[in-house]
Amino acid sequence: MSSTKNIRNIAIIAHVDHGKTTLVDSIFQKTGAFRDNQQVNVRVLDSNPQERERGITIFSKNAAAVYKDHKINIVDTPGHADFGGEVERILQMVDGVLLLVDAFEGPMPQTKFVLRKALELHLKPIVVINKIDRPQSDPVKVHDQVLDLFIALGAEEHQLDFPYIFTSAKHGVAKYSMDDEDGDMSLLLDMIIKEIPAPVAHDDGGFQMLVTTLDYSDYIGKIAIGRIHRGKVSPGSQLAVVGPDGVMGRGTVTKVFQFDKVQKVEAKEATSGDIIAIAGIPDATVGMTLASIEDPVSLASFDISKPTLSMLFSVNDSPFAGLEGKEVTSRKIRERLMKEKMTNVALNVEETESPDTFRVSGRGELHLSVLIETMRREGYEVAIARPEVIMHRDEDGTLLEPIEHVTIDIPEEYTGVIIEKMGRRKAEMTFMGTLRGGMVRVEFEIPTRGLIGYNLEFTTDTKGEGIMSHVFLDYQPFKGKLPSRETGALVVSEAGICVAYALSALEDRGTFFVSPNTKVYAGMIVGESTRGLDITLNVCKTKKLSNMRSSGTDESLRLTPPKILSLEQALEFINDDELLEVTPQSIRLRKKILDVNLRAKATKKANA
Repeated sequence: MSSTKNIRNIAIIAHVDHGKTTLVDSIFQKTGAFRDNQQVNVRVLDSNPQERERGITIFSKNAAAVYKDHKINIVDTPGHADFGGEVERILQMVDGVLLLVDAFEGPMPQTKFVLRKALELHLKPIVVINKIDRPQSDPVKVHDQVLDLFIALGAEEHQLDFPYIFTSAKHGVAKYSMDDEDGDMSLLLDMIIKEIPAPVAHDDGGFQMLVTTLDYSDYIGKIAIGRIHRGKVSPGSQLAVVGPDGVMGRGTVTKVFQFDKVQKVEAKEATSGDIIAIAGIPDATVGMTLASIEDPVSLASFDISKPTLSMLFSVNDSPFAGLEGKEVTSRKIRERLMKEKMTNVALNVEETESPDTFRVSGRGELHLSVLIETMRREGYEVAIARPEVIMHRDEDGTLLEPIEHVTIDIPEEYTGVIIEKMGRRKAEMTFMGTLRGGMVRVEFEIPTRGLIGYNLEFTTDTKGEGIMSHVFLDYQPFKGKLPSRETGALVVSEAGICVAYALSALEDRGTFFVSPNTKVYAGMIVGESTRGLDITLNVCKTKKLSNMRSSGTDESLRLTPPKILSLEQALEFINDDELLEVTPQSIRLRKKILDVNLRAKATKKANA
């Protein structure tokens, strides 16, 4: 198995929810990675709890399958735009890609993004048109759309003649033509061995490996993952960390891991062409080269995508601070953020003037909300400020802001309201066309600022039937002021416990986010006002007792069910003068200034 002729390194790239991880499940079933009677989780590579709950891949995963004496190293990449930085780096490790496209939706924004990167790196593509069992799917038309996409992205002549296959990963079906009988995943595996080139062997000379991703273990420390470009490595090897400016550090390899199915397994030695993980080099970082001490030569690196969005993470100072979490101090929060920064290279953490506040920057709301959710599950309490986009200035001093390319699929009747709402957010329409089943596809270029807080509104406007996806486009001159949230907040005037009687009497003021028996404090936000201004109210007011009873008044009150916000929805809702209080058990909205009189003075001062 040491010969590179028997190794194939591939990445699976696609738009979110087009079936990448399910396809890997199907491949594993075919290669006998699981026993027939073995209980296996669906989407075996989505091992992170949040990945399972959200149904998306967040972190790239390495796996390997053995088929006909060939080792196929498979990298499952995230499909969401916020994790595009992961995809760019992963492609450095492989010789070919499986481009997965939904047989109904066709090429989507992230499909274009990842394919462009693959073509730039001259990787061999195999097009997998998946979900052919989906109602109203048109696999042949989607194949033509993929060809058009290759042409639009300037693919070379040999890249246009791409091999393709039709599949239903969910049912383990594959076939070369829609007229063929249903086959199984062996057809795809045969195609991978035939079409994807074996890595070029460089066994002579000193060891070289470009670090493309990092992992971390509490037991063995930092783990560097990459593909061996040249030479061999084994435990005990002395390696240098080499960057653009020369040697940045040294270390001794403590463990070498190869990938077998979905696990890392220890290896005595690894040779060029294989994808491996190395422990024992604490200075290793993404984009650096690990090389032999005798010949510390750097490999060509890559740019890591810059963050476009930032949030302030602060120590929770609400009246309920420390009641639900165990990690509440600024020192603990700082340690956790710095640990995250070690492996999450698209993330940036900066100190601020306040020792209790840190500026955390990432690729988007989802990227940062995954971190917040992970921290709260680990027992941390934090207060989060409204997300802000990261601006730049060019050489002439012009203010530039990040722009997103947005693709929206909606039923025809919602087209007018969506175009109007996007226009208000400074979006420019670049395409509009009809899809099957009475759906319309509209594409826009919009400032990243315009998307903050829009998801919730979009879901409401399209009655949950719309699909919106976006990918970072570039930086363009600042587009001017955007409208902020049009509604005010319902703010609590005094601490206590919510009472059904009070909530019932105040229902005409707006939509509540809390139910009876919820503990509240002064300055906490418990709902969305029907007006454009904040309304301060008492949700703890009880019914006055008397010795008189009138018929019907003591019957149970019928309350409208509260609108329970998810973490992302809460982040979208808050304004500049508000915070999100996140604890292991609760997500609360609050005003930055809790006291109503001090808040009024601050507002007056700001307006003046």
